[in-house]
Amino acid sequence: MNDVRPDVGRLGLWTDQFDNVPLPQAVEATREIEELGYGALWLGELSGREAMTQATLLLSATSRLKVATGVATVYGRDPVTMAQAQRTLHECFGDRFVLGLGISHPWFVERIRGLSFGPRVSTMRDYLDRMDAAPFGPPGAAKQLPRVIGAVGSKMLGLAAERASGAVPFGMPVEHTARTRALMGPDAFLGVFQAVLLGPEDRATRDQAWSHVAESLPNRADMLRTLGYSVDLAGPDAERLVRSLVVWGGRDAIAARVREHLDAGADHVSLSVIGTRPDELPHRQWRELAGLLD
Repeated sequence: MNDVRPDVGRLGLWTDQFDNVPLPQAVEATREIEELGYGALWLGELSGREAMTQATLLLSATSRLKVATGVATVYGRDPVTMAQAQRTLHECFGDRFVLGLGISHPWFVERIRGLSFGPRVSTMRDYLDRMDAAPFGPPGAAKQLPRVIGAVGSKMLGLAAERASGAVPFGMPVEHTARTRALMGPDAFLGVFQAVLLGPEDRATRDQAWSHVAESLPNRADMLRTLGYSVDLAGPDAERLVRSLVVWGGRDAIAARVREHLDAGADHVSLSVIGTRPDELPHRQWRELAGLLD
């Protein structure tokens, strides 16, 4: 295992919405997130800004906040370039940058990037091998730096415990957190991303939660089945499934779910606020949820 663990506190934020607003808005939002006291800001990488560049810009605009890629696709950069980028950012910002790596999805890799999508676990293992062997980087660059893997399945989680600092499962229930901690052991870092919807128990919030689960379900359906969930959103167990993946209600309800993840073995919980337009940053929700564990 990579013994260098990320130091990101217990509570963070995950967002991919920065890709939908002008950069000055993203910078100002990041400064506010720092002032609100969140431990880390995790940035998705899909169809917007390149992850390492955006992380550099946001780290440069702040002084304390940890900025992490959550996650940077291994198909976007060859492993030597990824190692160079991580080592360069560590030279500039020390442990304020955390590298999160992920495999992405076949459609994006093959249809958009024009590359061949390989077996997930062996592809990631080979990528990590090549990163570790990369000879390039700043003078005196550290060779072992914090890195985590976006993982849900047991084989990738095992690899994360073996070859990285740990894992960051996205959008899974508390049962998965407990199972992941047992699988990876006590020493690996475990950060989880929890979808949250700050709002009343009404039809509108319920529909937003259902829509979010329907969009994200294909990527985690198999693992949810192994945890005993039905993934039929039209079936009798749909309510249980949606409420396990999305927590909605007031601040107290969200704080209770965060503590459930921590009690189940998570080191860090990153809140993914849903329910706003893609180009509307959830400033109000970020403010209301700040200091959630105080």
